[in-house]
Amino acid sequence: MTTGVISGVTVSHQRATVDEIESATADDVPTAVRDLLASDGVDEAFALQTCNRAEAYVVTEDAAAGRAALTDFAPDVRDGAVRGLDHEESLRHLMRVAAGLESLVLGEDQIIGQLRTAFEAARGVGGIGPVLDPAVTKALHVGERARTETTINEGVVSLGSAAVELAGRERALDGTTALVVGAGEMGRLAAQAFDDTPVSELVVANRTVPHAANLAAEVETSATAVGLDRTSEAAERADVLVTATDSPTHVLDRSALADAGETLVIDLAQPRDVDPAVADLDAVDAYDIDSLEAITDETRARRREAAATVERMIDEEFERLIDSFKRRQADEAISAMYESAEMVKERELHTALSRLESQGELTDEQRETVASLADALVGQLLAAPTKSLRDAAAEDDWTTIQTALGLFDPEFCGDRPSPSNAERPREGVDGDGIPERVLDRLSEE
Repeated sequence: MTTGVISGVTVSHQRATVDEIESATADDVPTAVRDLLASDGVDEAFALQTCNRAEAYVVTEDAAAGRAALTDFAPDVRDGAVRGLDHEESLRHLMRVAAGLESLVLGEDQIIGQLRTAFEAARGVGGIGPVLDPAVTKALHVGERARTETTINEGVVSLGSAAVELAGRERALDGTTALVVGAGEMGRLAAQAFDDTPVSELVVANRTVPHAANLAAEVETSATAVGLDRTSEAAERADVLVTATDSPTHVLDRSALADAGETLVIDLAQPRDVDPAVADLDAVDAYDIDSLEAITDETRARRREAAATVERMIDEEFERLIDSFKRRQADEAISAMYESAEMVKERELHTALSRLESQGELTDEQRETVASLADALVGQLLAAPTKSLRDAAAEDDWTTIQTALGLFDPEFCGDRPSPSNAERPREGVDGDGIPERVLDRLSEE
């Protein structure tokens, strides 16, 4: 079935702190999706977790059930930092996220890959169905259009490059040693950004050393790779370091940087890679995602015109998606209604013909007359409900559509009760519910 409404909730950098985003983040997307699917009434689920957002979406029969399923999404986050999304808000928000309009760095490229990865992860655990599939697919389409048809991603395009930009403003990078902790997408972007600066040496630390080695080989700067277990050792000789792993615990604590001398630390991870207590060290300047605001504001100003174009693009794609969704919702309800009516018609037609046959063999013309009458009755009786359902979809009246789906259950096959002594057939109608005038007319032919 393609019916159901989407309910969403988001905790992002726009309203929440790094700590609040961290508290709303599950161990991983599959775990988050499984937990959502276990909630009462949830048919589909999707979760998106990045360094500056934690979001969840569910599909339920009605909006109230969706809100109930998301009640405990971020129990430790203050109310002002949690934003709930109804069906249409969820659809539009996903498009804005994919296009980079909701990112800390406006138009950044990394988010579209993160969205696609989360989409496949949710699909892998059974979270994606006929409602979320077109919604997220459309969002990805919009994200790709935004980057190919506008200049939304020119300049600083990721948190990794923004971090290196910040490092260059806070330190003279000529002749320095830079450490990048994590060889994933964020770490790769940071390493590539450092490659465009005058740092003299780059160290890449990662849990899987071959991955770190591959990244080190990609840059022109003199670079080496070490295991994550040697991060503290590498940090002691680094002048600036950027961390971006998916470790559930701190990779560097206060003691690891206590004797490192003057060090600039930029932690992009969620949850944090670096213990916030390092900020107490006199020689350490520590920054996190929130500290990139000034740089991202400058990027936002330069990209304002492109963002306006993307907004118009989203408006167009949103209307197409909504119209398609409404048509599917109405068509499914109408299909269920006609399927149910057809089953009842065929059953009653069989009963009527059997009764008529008991009074004498019918001609083909007589059989066609009965069948045509049944078809005409179904068509005329369902014409008004069909129009009402299409109108309900156009007016976003999902309650009416859901009610229709419940009433016109195509699986209905209950036996028709026989009349008892207390409930005799109405005058002019035989015991099988066939109008006597129809029987008489057929018998005369």
